[in-house]
Amino acid sequence: MAKCEFCDKGVSFGIQVSHSHRRSNRTWKPNVKRVKVIVDGTPTHAYACTRCLRSGKVQRAV
Repeated sequence: MAKCEFCDKGVSFGIQVSHSHRRSNRTWKPNVKRVKVIVDGTPTHAYACTRCLRSGKVQRAV
């Protein structure tokens, strides 16, 4: 679910390193919102990241 339908930004993986340098796996999830957008002239619900919403790549349906 944590995936933008417009720019395909998704979960990224890495390693969390503590102060004592113990390493463990972790994930970074994008800030994805379920919004009502206009796709092909019809309003539908879609998952969009806030970067796409802010830049105007997605047209919101009001």
